[in-house]
Amino acid sequence: METGNQTRFSDFILLGFSQDSEHQPLLFCLFLSMYLVTVLGNLLIILAISSDSHLHTPMYFFLCNLSLADIGFISTTVPKMLVNIQTQSKAITYAGCITQMCFFMVFGGMDTFLLTVMAYDRFVAICHPLQYPVIMNPHLCGLLVLGSWLISLIYSLIQSLLMLRLSFCTNWVISHFYCELAQAIMLACSDTLINHILLYMVTGLLGIVPFLGILFSYIRIVSSILRIPSADGKYKAFSTCGSHLSTVSLFYGTGLGVYLSSDAPSWRGMMASVMYTVVTPMLNPFIYSLRNRDIKGALQKVLERTLYVP
Repeated sequence: METGNQTRFSDFILLGFSQDSEHQPLLFCLFLSMYLVTVLGNLLIILAISSDSHLHTPMYFFLCNLSLADIGFISTTVPKMLVNIQTQSKAITYAGCITQMCFFMVFGGMDTFLLTVMAYDRFVAICHPLQYPVIMNPHLCGLLVLGSWLISLIYSLIQSLLMLRLSFCTNWVISHFYCELAQAIMLACSDTLINHILLYMVTGLLGIVPFLGILFSYIRIVSSILRIPSADGKYKAFSTCGSHLSTVSLFYGTGLGVYLSSDAPSWRGMMASVMYTVVTPMLNPFIYSLRNRDIKGALQKVLERTLYVP
């Protein structure tokens, strides 16, 4: 590695999970399996929703975009880690690190916004069922998804451009399995005040504010459900929200914990990162398919058409 401020000639070093070479084959098989399950599961969700006209509704439109974002989210980190394990290298180029950060923020931001939009969709469906077709019209749904992509992309580009202005001297070691933004900022030997201000400001705006929106939506949803007189009606209402609530709890519980304590990288923080960057995208297809009769029916039809031999 070069020293000094010539960042373009240097590589970052990703320490990953273990320095022991004996653990590398196990880590490779574990993360490769999780990656393949995630991609295949989310592709099946997208295929099922796209192929069944009965699922062309706002809820499944958002779920389809969430599956697409999850595929991108996990694909920004795991493939590079698998390549490094296979080649017994821990290096990632400066350009590769910035690119990884950029896409990670885009897809991570999309996950955040889509979970919020899906909570709003459930709020309207349960609290204002008669007005649901009018409020959640195709035009609004398209604008919500497009706006989510644009905001995520703009923030990612701004943060990436701010990273390009930083100089790195001698320390290029990141104690993580991917180029984590906060840790990379800490390695800079130039002024990082603007980067830190933007990082924590956006963590609040794009993390805590959407979470509060989701929390408010579910408080209203639970309040409405409790007023339903029949037990069967309450069960159906809760079942439509259970999958989304499980995903929100796992994603936000680990994601916010990592970013609120990112100044102190640790093994615990790295495992929390795995939960929301790898485990959550992998579990989403199971959560939504196993708890949703419509998705299960659509997947069954897709598999039957695929396996059918005339």
